[in-house]
Amino acid sequence: MHSEVYSRIGKKDLMSIKVEVKNLTKIFGKHVGRAKELIKQGKSKPEILKETGATVGVDQANFEIEDGEIFVIMGLSGSGKSTLVRMINRLIEPTDGEVLIDGENLMKMDKKKLRDVRRKKMSMVFQNFGLLPNRTIIENAEYGLEIQGVEKEERRKRAKTALEQVGITGYDDEYPDQLSGGMQQRVGLARALANDPQILLMDEAFSALDPLNRTDMQDQLLDIQESLKKTIIFISHDLNEALKLGDHIMIMRDGEVIQTGTPEDILTHPANDYVEEFIENVDRSKVLTAGNVMIRPVTINVDKAGPRLTLKRMKNNEVSTAYVVDNKRKLIGIVDANDVIGLVRHDSSDLRSVVKEDVPTTNEETPISELMDDISQTGIPFAVTNDKGQLKGIIVRGAVLGALAGNEVSEFE
Repeated sequence: MHSEVYSRIGKKDLMSIKVEVKNLTKIFGKHVGRAKELIKQGKSKPEILKETGATVGVDQANFEIEDGEIFVIMGLSGSGKSTLVRMINRLIEPTDGEVLIDGENLMKMDKKKLRDVRRKKMSMVFQNFGLLPNRTIIENAEYGLEIQGVEKEERRKRAKTALEQVGITGYDDEYPDQLSGGMQQRVGLARALANDPQILLMDEAFSALDPLNRTDMQDQLLDIQESLKKTIIFISHDLNEALKLGDHIMIMRDGEVIQTGTPEDILTHPANDYVEEFIENVDRSKVLTAGNVMIRPVTINVDKAGPRLTLKRMKNNEVSTAYVVDNKRKLIGIVDANDVIGLVRHDSSDLRSVVKEDVPTTNEETPISELMDDISQTGIPFAVTNDKGQLKGIIVRGAVLGALAGNEVSEFE
């Protein structure tokens, strides 16, 4: 118990942390004190329930959320994810632990201060849309601002802007029951955005939608995030949704945090058998990028090497082709051993004359799913380059198949 794996890439600047959760715990029922003792002894949720009758909703959760990221908390029913997100804004009072927003502890706030934080720093989007049926769409969108006492003209202006951001225009005077489920959820999101919150809490916000509307809303959220850069805490039980949306993902089970990391971390380095089973049926091609599967190629610096040195390197590495770069590691093309042998036979040192420049290229961020067809049809491995045209790696079919099968791929630095 409490074998939390907290995977982060690189050192974090403390100034970038928006939300910090420390030992956050929630126990429902009686005999809370005894249940807390059993937690410290490492007892499991079922064991504590059997011995005390108390239910452990969340068990000493620890994590950080960066400013401007989408942080997805996921797990199956009963994992504690919804309880956890409601403790972050104290809709549910924690049994123990701390929640810090910009370094300020919510647990120490009085009711007035907490109410101000909820209204000005946080907004929540619910699974069931939470729209008021007797109010029009524009009135629903501005409802939070009305509660805050914002003047009518100002709140109407901000509500209209928020509705435009979520792709809803021309429906101001309609009522919720006149809109589809997908459109109602957009209105719910607009109401949250109209408050201009720093933190957006989304509890299974898209789970009630049909697959097509759900995909549309996911895309809409990513588009909005691209421009607004909110800190979004998104609850989901769908791993594919989590992998699509999340900058970081936290997986929970029986109230415990099992693993936290980037989508790539979760897929390539599952913390235990539970996570491994969880990700077993994931479509990795939609998550893994060219940067995840590229390998180190044999390279030749055309500004330094001639035909004979090129042949020697090919022989030593047992390859018949090599990628050619210049002094700045900018990709020039590819050379074939037979063409280089021809240069040697004719006593020519002009390696550039046999370089084939027609090499397929991509960048490190390109999802593998977008490259699969081209990779299967081209005889030349894709070259992965940066925005300066410098060669970072190459993509060979074997590495792609290995990554999609869940095996380790060669690391390229």
